[in-house]
Amino acid sequence: MSAARTLRVPGRHGYAAEFSPYLPGRLACAAAQHYGIAGCGTLLILDHSESGLRIFRSFDWNDGLFDVTWSENNEHVLVTCSGDGSLQLWDTAKAAGPLQVYKEHTQEVYSVDWSQTRGEQLVVSGSWDQTIKVWDPTVEKSLCTFRGHESVIYSTIWSPHIPGCFASASGDQTLRIWDMKATGVRIVIPAHQTEILSCDWCKYNENLLVTGAVDCSLRGWDLRNVRQPVFELLGHTYAIRRVKFSPFHASVLASCSYDFTVRFWNFSKPDPLLETVEHHTEFTCGLDFSLQSPTQVADCSWDETIKIYDPACLTIPA
Repeated sequence: MSAARTLRVPGRHGYAAEFSPYLPGRLACAAAQHYGIAGCGTLLILDHSESGLRIFRSFDWNDGLFDVTWSENNEHVLVTCSGDGSLQLWDTAKAAGPLQVYKEHTQEVYSVDWSQTRGEQLVVSGSWDQTIKVWDPTVEKSLCTFRGHESVIYSTIWSPHIPGCFASASGDQTLRIWDMKATGVRIVIPAHQTEILSCDWCKYNENLLVTGAVDCSLRGWDLRNVRQPVFELLGHTYAIRRVKFSPFHASVLASCSYDFTVRFWNFSKPDPLLETVEHHTEFTCGLDFSLQSPTQVADCSWDETIKIYDPACLTIPA
């Protein structure tokens, strides 16, 4: 693996890292003081170049920030979500902020995602109040609220293929698929027998999702037949905090965990674990693949560091 470019942010524990879909080398990180239990939050906008990682801009919020998503129609705009139940809309071209605050959830908002399908600009949020809300960022109120989960919601993600369709993962041990047009749940998958902390949608297959759970396993689900997983990936030793499919390889994904590691997998191979990266000393919570560089990955951890690196398994032709 090439040397990681590291930025230390004292007193800030990383929860989410997301590469800009527009600007190569621009990264957003959502972080919190005191491990997100108390204190404020910070949105960090980073630029990286040959000389390393530097902070382009940072914004503070009065509660921990747990997730971040870039706008799909404006390179300067992003949305974060917070422990106080609110979402915030920021503009990196402006030093102050936020531009807008959306406050309807009654407990921590743990997940936020901007839709990727053309023709709609919608944000989905998942909260510990057991509800999911869909927002149009130009409108102050949510467009609709989805209920059905029986425990906290940890992860909400839009389908990159089907407009108005999103998935959610919850402490109630289910993965659920929702459709705005149907205004309700379409599919309920009892995906694990423990809390599910993360899910993601394959960029190359509209029927394939992955879940990561407290049982240390990753499971792949084909929506055409959800009776059992199409793959299971084992190796993490503590709960899986986040999972992401590669935007460049149809069968490659990455996961990060409370075991301090990031692992890269190719679920089409008999021996699917490609590489284990052990460069953090605390829970690793944020993870993303670059949309511009096929080999580049970013992550962030409770150890107050954000890293950008090129894992060996992505630099060697698969």
